Amino acid sequence: MSMPAHQPRPPAQVPVGASDRADGIVMGHGPVTVDAYLDFMCPYCRMFEQSSGPVLDRLVADGAISLVHHPMGFLDNLSTTRYSTRAAASSGCAADQGRFAEYARALFAEQPPEGGPGLGDDELIEVGRAAGLDEPDFGACVRSGAYLDWTAYVTEAAIERGVSATPTVLVAGTPVPANPQTILMAVRSALA
Repeated sequence: MSMPAHQPRPPAQVPVGASDRADGIVMGHGPVTVDAYLDFMCPYCRMFEQSSGPVLDRLVADGAISLVHHPMGFLDNLSTTRYSTRAAASSGCAADQGRFAEYARALFAEQPPEGGPGLGDDELIEVGRAAGLDEPDFGACVRSGAYLDWTAYVTEAAIERGVSATPTVLVAGTPVPANPQTILMAVRSALA
């Protein structure tokens, strides 16, 4: 007899726009769910955002998909300040102001190198200001670490789902290569 898998418990505080399972931020209301598991320190995630971001944005705008971003703290061991977790938590603060996508793009544009400290809280807040976030509220959210527990939950839930690398993309629950052509083909297939 096998034991049921451990199900992580969502934290009490989750960002605005969180998925039903509270393990990501939902963009759009389309019939096909696309899950994107990302880490803001991951250089491959930055390349994924640059190559696939415009396609995903168009699919959301066209009403074809619900895009669920799962910001993970997967690569904390590649910074000296748990940057992955702190950046993911700050993205929850951006979601509270309805600017998750803009902030995520800005974080990837300002991505620090692996192995260093990453961006400090003041720098994360400055990235938010450049992405159009209200500095006092956003800054207070980042400085308080409001979504550090949420990031830990998102990461644990992703691992429980079998995610072992970033970027990982699922279309309608099925893993697909993280490139725009494959994602587009999988979405079209799911819509057919």
